[in-house]
Amino acid sequence: MVATSTLTSKNSECISDFIDRGYDQACIDSELDFWERCLAEPYLSVEVCEERACQQLARLLEGCLARAKASTLQCAQVLVPETLTRRVARDVLRLAAGEPCGLRGCVLDVRLELEEQQRRCERLERLVCDASVVPTFELTLVFKQDGGGWPSLRDFLRIGTCFPPGFRRALKLRPGFRLVKKKLYSSAAGTVVEEC
Repeated sequence: MVATSTLTSKNSECISDFIDRGYDQACIDSELDFWERCLAEPYLSVEVCEERACQQLARLLEGCLARAKASTLQCAQVLVPETLTRRVARDVLRLAAGEPCGLRGCVLDVRLELEEQQRRCERLERLVCDASVVPTFELTLVFKQDGGGWPSLRDFLRIGTCFPPGFRRALKLRPGFRLVKKKLYSSAAGTVVEEC
């Protein structure tokens, strides 16, 4: 009950900040409803709560990619392998499990490694899982562009289109990704890199 009232007071303070950063009001309401249900239903099994958290995190990542497609990535579509965001969400939850504040203490830096530009990493978004908690660890998630295919055909299809220079029709992601974990509360902890 105390946690729910804290969540409600956080609502009024943080919603405008999230809206200013480009988050959709419906997405914010859905996220807050999810956490209120988790707090109100403590009898739910750990597996059910983890599955819900995994779904919410996958939707958060999909929203990040959707926001980045027109601005940062300059493309009309981002083609994501079917289970990629769920696998990423599961790995993020696994890495957060041993942390003092769990996922709430996570700052997630989402990037994309672009093949067309000598493997340069483009920052898509920096997600703070819970703004009321001091971050205890940082995860850098690097999606990888799938540059496979026929470059000459890609170039041919770009000629004469109605899109401005530098604008791609579609950007395809590989099924693999990289997660780099950095603990913020311990200088001796080091960094964990996982290629998936």
